[in-house]
Amino acid sequence: MSVENFECHVSALHAVKAIDLLAAASGLSKQSIKQVMQKGAVWVTRSHSTRRLRRAGKVLNYKDELHLYYNKSVLDVAPEAAHLVADENNYSIWIKPRGMLCQGSKWGDHCTINRWVEQQIVPQRPAFIVHRLDRAACGLIIIAHTKSMASAIAKLFEERAIDKRYKAVVEGHFVSDNNQPMHIEDDIEGKSASSFVTLLKYDEVLDQSLLEVKINTGRKHQIRRHLAGIGFSIVGDRLYGDYNRHKDKEQMDLQLTAYYLSFQCPSSGEMKQYEIQR
Repeated sequence: MSVENFECHVSALHAVKAIDLLAAASGLSKQSIKQVMQKGAVWVTRSHSTRRLRRAGKVLNYKDELHLYYNKSVLDVAPEAAHLVADENNYSIWIKPRGMLCQGSKWGDHCTINRWVEQQIVPQRPAFIVHRLDRAACGLIIIAHTKSMASAIAKLFEERAIDKRYKAVVEGHFVSDNNQPMHIEDDIEGKSASSFVTLLKYDEVLDQSLLEVKINTGRKHQIRRHLAGIGFSIVGDRLYGDYNRHKDKEQMDLQLTAYYLSFQCPSSGEMKQYEIQR
C-alpha cells in the first residue's frame, strides 16, 4: 500500500469513534486523519446512505462503513482564495479563481468553491452550487445558502432568466457581419447550445481579439468549443486551442472570465447586477 495514494475501507464491529477505527486500519496518525477528514476525503456509509464525514469524534454504529480515499497530491493542493462580491443573505456572489473547482470527488472537496465559501463566509452557512465555471476559467459565480434558494436560482437558469456574460481573449482578428454579434448555434454532446459573440477590441501587435460572449445555454466547455469551432480558440486553452503557438505555454492561463451577471432576485424581486471591472 503506497503512502502517496491508497484507499481504506473498514466496518465498525461495535460502537467506536471514527478516528480510532481509521487510525487502526490505515496506519495514519490521528492528526493526519483529522486533516484528511476536513478536506473531504473520508466517507461513512450507514443504511445504504453514503456521505462525507468530517467529525473525527463521530461515534459509529455497528456495521457502519468508513471509506478513506488518500491521495497526497490532491490533498496537498492549496487553492487560491475566492473573493466575496456580495452577500445577499440566502445567496452570495463570488469571484472564483482559476484552478478552483465547482465539484469535488471522493478524494476531497477542499479545492471547491462551495467548501471555500462554507469555511469563509460570516455568519457561517451551507453552500450549494447552482451553476458551474470551468476549472481553468475565473469569474463570477452564484452560491446559494438554502436549498429553497438553490432551487429558485436553478429555475432562473433553466428559464434562461439570468444574463451571464464572459470576456475571452482569442487568437486572430475576429470579424462578424456588419459588426453585429455573431450567433453560434452548434450542438454539444447532442444538446442545443447557443452563444452570441461580440468584438470589444483587437490588438494588432499580438494578433488577438478581446470578445464578449453571451450564452443562453450552459453546456460543458461551451464557449471554448464554440470559439475554437469557428477558428478563434481562446488564448491558453489546452484542450481546444493552438497551444503550441506560445513559447511560455506551460505558464499561460486560460483567458476566459465570467465578468457579468444580472437577474431578478428570487427573494426581493429586485433586479441585481454584478460586474467585474477589469
